[in-house]
Amino acid sequence: MTDRAPPLNVCVIGLRGVPGILGGVESHCEQLLPRLQALSPDYRISVVGRHPYLPAARFDYKGVTVVPLPALRSKYFEAISNTALAVLYARFSGRARLLHIHNIGPALLGPVARLLGMKLIVTYHSRNYEHAKWNRVARAILRLGERCAVAAAHKVIVISRSMTDDLKRRYPRAAAKFVFVPNGATEFPMPAGGEEERALLDRFGLQRGRYILAVGRLVPEKSFHTLIAAFKASNAGLKLVIAGKADHEDAYSRSLLAEADERICFTGFQGHRELGILYRNASLFVLPSTHEGLPIAALEAASLGVPVLLSDIQPNLDIDLPAACYFPVGDVEMLRHKILQPHEAYRIDHEGIARRFDWSLVARQTKDVYADVCATN
Repeated sequence: MTDRAPPLNVCVIGLRGVPGILGGVESHCEQLLPRLQALSPDYRISVVGRHPYLPAARFDYKGVTVVPLPALRSKYFEAISNTALAVLYARFSGRARLLHIHNIGPALLGPVARLLGMKLIVTYHSRNYEHAKWNRVARAILRLGERCAVAAAHKVIVISRSMTDDLKRRYPRAAAKFVFVPNGATEFPMPAGGEEERALLDRFGLQRGRYILAVGRLVPEKSFHTLIAAFKASNAGLKLVIAGKADHEDAYSRSLLAEADERICFTGFQGHRELGILYRNASLFVLPSTHEGLPIAALEAASLGVPVLLSDIQPNLDIDLPAACYFPVGDVEMLRHKILQPHEAYRIDHEGIARRFDWSLVARQTKDVYADVCATN
């Protein structure tokens, strides 16, 4: 009888941390990594996050070790400063053989990881250089990060089919590196009783089925200003609820918050239990984004059976909802018109969405990518 080989150390970097931290990448990792760890005892998975968002000491989250390291509190330098420390930690303290970087900005350090002898996987979440919050220099650096990801990674996991096809078209020599693995739809715990649900709705002055919900960070690419304009023009007898906050407060986020009144409510960041209640009691979920990867919030709403309206950008179209569930991106008048229609027209096959975008399936597909990379010389 042979002794079992010790687990292979895997470090996951490029995110703020887990659990309960705002952001699509953070939600992705919070759902995926514990499932992947439970599925793969041959790996010992650690997440390196950012100290401003995490406790000072390392801790365990559902079998995954979470390690806080410092980061500069700056929109432009937070991610890259933490990533530089995380790469060094992964190699020399974490003894990682496999490094998994999330997003193309942190992937700037991908070539360093390869020089240090680690296997490398990058998950491509979105074309960050298209986001309006970045200046010209930042966009150029993010484009360089994309090229570093493609050049240095053994495999690049891409979360939407259209982005996978686009990357294969733009980088034909690296086409074999790109693997489509979508996001999943988060499962939300049911409230233990009606009191918890009523307390949350009462806190924000809401009634079941009498509000429109949007979820996301208060950043330009979410285009919540479009939703607010359409909602105000509609004069619908409903409330508008926007759940989320800004990473770093700026003129745009302040302009949104200034719209708050008796009909428009900003709840700030909400945890899973609270968000599940807000989804289940909404009359309609709207995501008016100009840019996305594959929107987890839309998958969450759709899988819970909430009627949904999405802008017709390609990543939203990748979810493959009925045509009635889409409106032209940035079109305030069409969104106003759709808000005024019976919201039942936008209800979809939520069980089908839950089957297609299943985090357990995502974990199995990611495990296959890990195994493929670890088997390479």
